[in-house]
Amino acid sequence: MSTFTRTVRGTGGPGVALAHGAGGGVEPNYGPILDGLAEGRTVVGVDYPGAGATPRSDVPLTLDQLADELVGAAVDEGLDTFSIVGYSLGGPVAVRAASRHPDRVKALVLTATFARPDNHLRLAGDLWSRLLEAEDRTPLGDFVTLFALSPSALAALPEDDLAETVAATVATVPPGTPEQVDLVRHVDIRAELAELTIPTLVITTTADLLVPPPVQRDVAARIPGARVAELDTGHLPFAERPDEWLKLITTFLDEVAA
Repeated sequence: MSTFTRTVRGTGGPGVALAHGAGGGVEPNYGPILDGLAEGRTVVGVDYPGAGATPRSDVPLTLDQLADELVGAAVDEGLDTFSIVGYSLGGPVAVRAASRHPDRVKALVLTATFARPDNHLRLAGDLWSRLLEAEDRTPLGDFVTLFALSPSALAALPEDDLAETVAATVATVPPGTPEQVDLVRHVDIRAELAELTIPTLVITTTADLLVPPPVQRDVAARIPGARVAELDTGHLPFAERPDEWLKLITTFLDEVAA
């Protein structure tokens, strides 16, 4: 029996499964747009080990495991077929789910994602991992705040609020983040992208300092017939541009459903 905690919103209509990012969760990564996604749709998401209320794993995570758990949850909730919205690490999870369950997954929306880590993302992942191991968590908060927000969003923070933002960031790091970041460092879905035949939208976060925009655009370039869109935000579209992000997703999902 699965130990992954599950979020379900909406009833009836097309199915949508949500794959979240490393160091996140369904609610942290999709909370601001969940109600909008659930209008006329059934939305199902799972929290990876060590996120939400899902117990932390004592073994390395795999894309197969996360993909199968997500698909299994959607099927358990009565969805025979569905689209998957994948954010950051959730992008590779979504692609692997489509590869392993082609009879279930009918469309993909991939945001701020990657096919494999480039040198920038590999170094960021290595540093992220070391900071997670440190007793003093303030440098971890500095790192996440610096790389997750766009330069404009960071500049807009009142100086007096910066320390509070860093502290809040540290306080919300899920316990399973080390295993999730380790998976980021080992992802390679390039071959699977070339074999995708379902409608796919790739949304590039153009002010992203964690996953460079060229890395995101490479994902779209590898998918035959992929649609592309750009969003002027850092790595956290749900924090900086939730309404615009929601519109891009739902417009595409509506077109696919029609």
